[in-house]
Amino acid sequence: MGPDHPTLLRRPAPFDIPSVAEDVLPGNQWDYAVTQIGEVWTVKAISTGEWIYKGPGPVEVLRSPAPF
Repeated sequence: MGPDHPTLLRRPAPFDIPSVAEDVLPGNQWDYAVTQIGEVWTVKAISTGEWIYKGPGPVEVLRSPAPF
């Protein structure tokens, strides 16, 4: 997949339809660490230590299968 296939944060959107949201992230999927502690999921940018997401899961960081 090329650079036109963005990296996505897929997370729950419990009050929206559909109930899953996808946010575009810069970089590659391996630039982020996903952790689950109990009911709380976090996504952290490895290079900067910045928290990208903290909340309910499941959560995943993946490369979009479709270009956009």
